[in-house]
Amino acid sequence: MGKNKLTKIIAYHVRQDEEPFILQWSKKNEVEVKSVPFELHPDTVEYAKGYDGIIFKQRSKLDTDASIYQTLKNYGIRQLSCRSAGIDTIDLHAAALNGIKVTNVPSYSPHAVAELVLMQAMQLIRHYPEFKERLDNNDYVVDGLRSRELSEYVIGIIGVGRIGSTVAKIFHSLGATVLGNDPVKNLELEQAGILTYVEKNEIYRKADIVTSHVYLSRQNIHLIDQDAFSKMKSTAFLINDSRGSVVNTADLITALEKKQIAGAALDVVEEETKIFNFKFDTQTPVANYNRLKELTNVILTPHIAFYTDIAVERMVKQALDDALTIIQGKHSSHEISFKGE
Repeated sequence: MGKNKLTKIIAYHVRQDEEPFILQWSKKNEVEVKSVPFELHPDTVEYAKGYDGIIFKQRSKLDTDASIYQTLKNYGIRQLSCRSAGIDTIDLHAAALNGIKVTNVPSYSPHAVAELVLMQAMQLIRHYPEFKERLDNNDYVVDGLRSRELSEYVIGIIGVGRIGSTVAKIFHSLGATVLGNDPVKNLELEQAGILTYVEKNEIYRKADIVTSHVYLSRQNIHLIDQDAFSKMKSTAFLINDSRGSVVNTADLITALEKKQIAGAALDVVEEETKIFNFKFDTQTPVANYNRLKELTNVILTPHIAFYTDIAVERMVKQALDDALTIIQGKHSSHEISFKGE
């Protein structure tokens, strides 16, 4: 019998397509993993009782008063393994106070997200939303929607981490000029001629496409707002595949309506937890999202940038690896340290 036979992990908010990877990992490591379909919240935390560890993925905060971390501590839980890169749903301070180590999967598949950015960019550049509207109305006239080629475009990337770097390489290889902004510069990218680092305001002024790839932090909430849109070209496009709150949605709608910018592609939006993974008979409960759906120069997808076979498998198995590592008293390189205010 394997030494991990008695170890038990609970996996919260498991989709059907994740289950085969969980079963593969469970069999290989001789660890019992129980999957549940709901998120980890105060009303579901009791399901973790009797388990040694937790993996989870969700888009809403665990709780509002940090009491859930004390509950987990009382259950003997000493880790939370998030099977995504974003950790904005976790109160790192409360976790640290209760001796709970937090891990994430920082690099499940940069290509998965970057490929969606390319798809969105090409649809915006080639005016796909506008042509679709015309075709839906039996209008096959092409006048007024002539495109420029990608080699004529300046791509501005805000947040040049693993994903942003991959986006830069893809667009550079296709002949575009790439500008980047990040507090930590990857000098190898610049030395290779893939991109040039500039200030954010220069990206807003010069870029034909502005694409966001930053983590959500207090500093990044509404990072892209009316002030940013006022600096952008009237022919520019915005892509946001990072976190919904990075963009001020109301300001974006105003900028689109006033033609301050030419269009947008959004895989994430504010208040998306009220919309994504649900079906509605009428409109969604988020007024700004309903308005975005009405605009013919907007492309919307329901937070699918990560959603590829490679990415999902890596997210599941890495999260489980990290959970088991910490349960066994070892250190994971994916542990997130609470640095205070």
